[in-house]
Amino acid sequence: MTILFLCVANSARSQIAEGLARKLFGASTQVFSAGCKATKVNPLAVAVMKEIEIDISGHRSKSVEDVGTQEISLVITLCQDEVCPAFLNRAKKLHWPFQDPGGSLENFREVRDAIKARLEEFILENPEIAGHGNI
Repeated sequence: MTILFLCVANSARSQIAEGLARKLFGASTQVFSAGCKATKVNPLAVAVMKEIEIDISGHRSKSVEDVGTQEISLVITLCQDEVCPAFLNRAKKLHWPFQDPGGSLENFREVRDAIKARLEEFILENPEIAGHGNI
């Protein structure tokens, strides 16, 4: 399975989701993230992931056009109040709305933990993708 997490700028929520999913799903699942427009990875996203020993400091922000669409089997959008990017291929699509964490470290932690909980729920619903990674 190949999963793409999408949000607006690919700076926070989708980067956090990518890092968490890579850890939780393991090598059996390819995981990517992108946004409407590439910006930069938010340093607070890097900081809150480092707190749980996941290093996303090497990630870069990517636009949807930077991701090869043919191999994507599942797209998960993470936008809440913004307009999420469209992804036009035959991939299954899910929408998990999470608030933009803004500029607060505490908000980033809350979003990280909420995304982690949703990913763990997703694993229970789809045990075939679990890489048995622990966070």
